[in-house]
Amino acid sequence: MNLQFIADGLISGSLIGLGAIGVTLTYSILRFSNFAHGDLMAWGAYAALTVLGAISALLGTVAPIGMLSFGWPLVVAALVAMALVGGMALLLDWVLFARLRAKGQSIIVVMASFGASMALRSLLEFSFTSKPEYFSRAIQMALPVGFGIRVTPDQVAMLLVTLVLVTSMHLFMSRSQTGREMRAYSQNPALARVVGIDVARIVRATWLIGGALACAAGIMVGVLVQIRPLMGLDMLLPMFAAAILGGIGSIPGAVLAGLIIGLSEAAAVQLIGAEWRAGAAFVILMAVLLIRPAGLFGVSER
Repeated sequence: MNLQFIADGLISGSLIGLGAIGVTLTYSILRFSNFAHGDLMAWGAYAALTVLGAISALLGTVAPIGMLSFGWPLVVAALVAMALVGGMALLLDWVLFARLRAKGQSIIVVMASFGASMALRSLLEFSFTSKPEYFSRAIQMALPVGFGIRVTPDQVAMLLVTLVLVTSMHLFMSRSQTGREMRAYSQNPALARVVGIDVARIVRATWLIGGALACAAGIMVGVLVQIRPLMGLDMLLPMFAAAILGGIGSIPGAVLAGLIIGLSEAAAVQLIGAEWRAGAAFVILMAVLLIRPAGLFGVSER
């Protein structure tokens, strides 16, 4: 059997898990499913592409880093884009979601996120057209790593970046004051308010972090595949599945579930056919939820 699907599944699963962190944070803290999260990924990729184009126009062509297909300008562009998309998510909440949450209309907030998703996607298509874009058109040779598995330097780099971001998020949530307050609020909002936690600051941090991580995931998809206005929509269902499977509010759970879904999709393509890619992931999701409705690492809501 060709084991290449393992590498493919780990790579796609890491991207799904990274995007699912923002989904699980938004749901556990703000108590609604943000269907515009995938479009923040697409906006992040296009924001980085725009900043990269501006840097290239000023400095000209910059040599790539080692065996990678990109150079340091993309790293700078990614950091700028993460800040911009984090601010964009915060602005979206201030303009739309916060006003509806204040009225206690949770279902309307979810429907509003559908509308925001379509608006953001349409604006991207209007601004950049639906033609695929690329950070680099350099062709990389996949390197053998054993057992018939081959990976490109870009894929290895994206896995390392994902590991750094996930580890940083885990340390932030477990050791920083803001992270501990976010966890406390997600577990018991009423008690968190009683003990004096600044809810407005927690909400701002949630949007900034969720937007920045969505941007990072979108840039990685753009590096490894391509940039399209619909790229976030394609990732939306796997990200929600990972957030639910891992347990709402659990960052390690979201990442592990993302890897499980990525591997199951890749295995389905290898063993059954590409048309069963999404179906296999949701069979696993339903099986786990029948056994443990709270997910792998979730706890029952109080």
